Amino acid sequence: MSIFRVILAIVFPPLAVVDYGCGSVLIVFILTLAGWIPGVIAALIILNRSK
Repeated sequence: MSIFRVILAIVFPPLAVVDYGCGSVLIVFILTLAGWIPGVIAALIILNRSK
């Protein structure tokens, strides 16, 4: 997980998880619409998993 991805996950979470597939982007996007904090947390969890 690079520092650029972490900053991107904080600023705009769905864009940070684009490489992880459509499902991840959709989940993070819906959580970001529900509230910014849940979207950031979900993006950081997805980025922290190993590929």
